[in-house]
Amino acid sequence: MDRDRPAEAAACCERSKERGEEEYRDLLNRLSRIEGQIRGIRGMVERSAYCIDILNQVSAAGNALNSFTKVLLASHIRSCVAEDVREGREDKLEELVNTLQRLMK
Repeated sequence: MDRDRPAEAAACCERSKERGEEEYRDLLNRLSRIEGQIRGIRGMVERSAYCIDILNQVSAAGNALNSFTKVLLASHIRSCVAEDVREGREDKLEELVNTLQRLMK
């Protein structure tokens, strides 16, 4: 695979999506920041940090993950869903509705 992507990435799922370089890097950068936040939270727990300080960091990590979800969802709607609907595959709308219902729980 190109762009330093692991070869096993395509094998893990039956479906895939080609992403532009900018989108790919943006998503990876966001995930790297989230991973760093989670490692930071773990370190705070290991150092017995004050509960409220940990909770503030957990909230920040949750917000970052929600932001990642919004960016990925918007990209999915603009590309995958729009393309499938233009090609007459209306079942993708039902898939999107089901996904949104799960995300909003």
